[in-house]
Amino acid sequence: MTNIPETGRTPRVQIRLVVIQILVLSLLGTLGGRLWYLQIREGAAYAKEASGNHVQQVVEPAVRGSILDARGVPLADNETRLVVSASRTDLLKMKDDGKAVLSKLAGVLGMTPADVMMKVRLCDAKTPQPCWNGSPYQPIPITDEATAKQALQIRERAEDFPGITAEPEAVRRYAAPGKANTAQVLGYLSPVTDEEITKAQDTDSPYLRSDQVGRSGLERQYDKQLRGKAGVTRYEVDNLGRVIGKAEATPAESGSTLVTSVDARVQRVAEYELDNAMKIARTQFDKITGENYKADSGAVVVMEAKTGRIVAMSSAPTYDPNVWVGGISAKDYKKLTGKNSDYPLLNRAIQGQSAPGSTFKVVSTAAAVEAGYEWDGGYPCTSSYSVGGQVFKNFEGENFGPISLGRALEVSCDTVFYGLADREWKRDGGINPKKGEPKDYFYKAAHQFGLGKETGIDLPNEVTGRVPDRAWKEAYWKANKDAWCKSGKKNGSYVEKIAYENCLEGNKMREGDSINYSIGQGDTLVTPIQEAAIYGALANGGTMYQPTIGKAIVSADGRTVQEIKPKAKGRLPIDQATLKGMDSALEGVVTRGTAAWKFGGWPQDKIPLHAKTGTAEVYGKQTTSWLATYSKDYTVVMTIAQAGTGSGASGEAVRHIYNALYGVSADGKIEKKNALLPTPQKSLPKIKTDGSITAPKVAKDPAKDQRVSQEGEKAPDEGQPAGTVASPAATNRDTRRRGRRSRKRGCRRMLT
Repeated sequence: MTNIPETGRTPRVQIRLVVIQILVLSLLGTLGGRLWYLQIREGAAYAKEASGNHVQQVVEPAVRGSILDARGVPLADNETRLVVSASRTDLLKMKDDGKAVLSKLAGVLGMTPADVMMKVRLCDAKTPQPCWNGSPYQPIPITDEATAKQALQIRERAEDFPGITAEPEAVRRYAAPGKANTAQVLGYLSPVTDEEITKAQDTDSPYLRSDQVGRSGLERQYDKQLRGKAGVTRYEVDNLGRVIGKAEATPAESGSTLVTSVDARVQRVAEYELDNAMKIARTQFDKITGENYKADSGAVVVMEAKTGRIVAMSSAPTYDPNVWVGGISAKDYKKLTGKNSDYPLLNRAIQGQSAPGSTFKVVSTAAAVEAGYEWDGGYPCTSSYSVGGQVFKNFEGENFGPISLGRALEVSCDTVFYGLADREWKRDGGINPKKGEPKDYFYKAAHQFGLGKETGIDLPNEVTGRVPDRAWKEAYWKANKDAWCKSGKKNGSYVEKIAYENCLEGNKMREGDSINYSIGQGDTLVTPIQEAAIYGALANGGTMYQPTIGKAIVSADGRTVQEIKPKAKGRLPIDQATLKGMDSALEGVVTRGTAAWKFGGWPQDKIPLHAKTGTAEVYGKQTTSWLATYSKDYTVVMTIAQAGTGSGASGEAVRHIYNALYGVSADGKIEKKNALLPTPQKSLPKIKTDGSITAPKVAKDPAKDQRVSQEGEKAPDEGQPAGTVASPAATNRDTRRRGRRSRKRGCRRMLT
């Protein structure tokens, strides 16, 4: 007999069959479970996603809102241009990644193939500008300056230019009315990035891949209001891409219009005078360095004293913001960001910080009064002030004898403030303060004047400046101690000696620190906008205002107007008697003090001006010029780096700005017809029922017109009217209407 079953299979074979059956059943069970998960549990979600594969969307960009000056003149708006774009997706489908097509396109556009190819490459950490930092699926603009002839060649030979389009589009334009550049205030745009899209997708203002985003200035600050919402039409398509129906459509919502407090005419004058002052300074010889002044950068701010609204703001060097429109070239990008560029993208009115020099003495004066010193006390104004083996000289060695605080402010006597600050330093316990918190009147006053922090102006990236009080010195010492101790030498060079001293006691308030600080030297840093806020408060009776540029936001249809009201931030830490005394002293600066030689013949009895000059020393560089002034209506602050004294470099330019504001001629007569803004602009420009705004006439160059009128000749007419600024909604309708007419008339008629 045998143990082999009738099947003829051994037990081992049977076991293997059972195992295989189990595996097969397990696989079938897994497959069934997965099918249940996909079709039953997640079926609806996947069905929705699958249907999306058969839906294509067409984006209609929203027309960006305009930025207007206080009278309604466009500073930034939109114009229709012929834009040539490339679809990177289509190009990558070609064997050579579209290089042949782009080279052929370069020939038509009069560009080099390399420049065109750089336009369509994607930005990343290793790719320098120019490059595309928007979505790779969105058409990439090659140029927005195509001629009708170039566009015709592309459209009529479409088979030679696959993936290339030439269409009329609304493009951002920085109008520079009357040559008022306003570059750093306005800012610029560039395509939205994937990271920004992701961050904003759950907000009330998500981005589309077609969006242009404000990168600086007002374009960034008010981007949400200006941008509007793009229109999206979704079409159902079959597997071959043919449209079989419309899924849904969302119309574009045009961006709102931003009305600013800037007056384009005053802006142009401020820009011109700053630039001209810098040019003149470069012709002046600096006896200290043995070469002409470099005058390499500067800023000027014109602000309403009673509201904090900015009438003009200029920064030098400057640039043309239109270079960003349609994508920036490698050459232009290098000019703006290269090592030899002097960084024109910086708005030095809010981002440039330097020692304020004697303009800081209004703070020290207030601190002295708070510390208990009599206003009319006799304080020795000697030619120098000695501390140990160090001698601190008065400017040009002047000696006025015993004088009051007001007179010290008027003649800018350094040694008076040296003595006051030194006495307070000793009262607080010297280098090793007594137990308990030292009074530190001079440092606390600076904080009360708003220094060491942002003013809150409605522009991005404002810097804080610096008040070098005890807390700052301690933090700064901890951060730099190791480097100082490594490089410092007791008997080395000047820099090495300073490093040695800082290593030992850089965290302590030394006697020399307090003395230098009292006249705005040492480690103190301020910005022009901070100075404007302080002197504006002195002008209006003591109220500190938050500086603002935006004045109102007007909806595209003109039905909603959201005014941006002036905002008071507090009051100066001085009583009315001190304020009156400081006001009188600062008027004396103009009539008989350090600025008098630049304001001779000014109608002081009718339009009183007040001023404080400042000449700040900077180690390794030439002195910085500061001039802070105010009238009953405005405060004007100008600073120029490496340009000499405050009145010497900036006095004439500031005088000309006031001439333009009030219509004052060279001989001191007031010609009201020549006054650009004798009183601040209070009302908003008139808005029509369709949302459009009628702009007034614009002079070709107000700065030159003012120069002519101040020389006693007849000023030319203001020029041609700027016309009506169309509302964004009207512009959007007009763009669509033109597109419909163009398609009906054919490509040739549309482009020619």
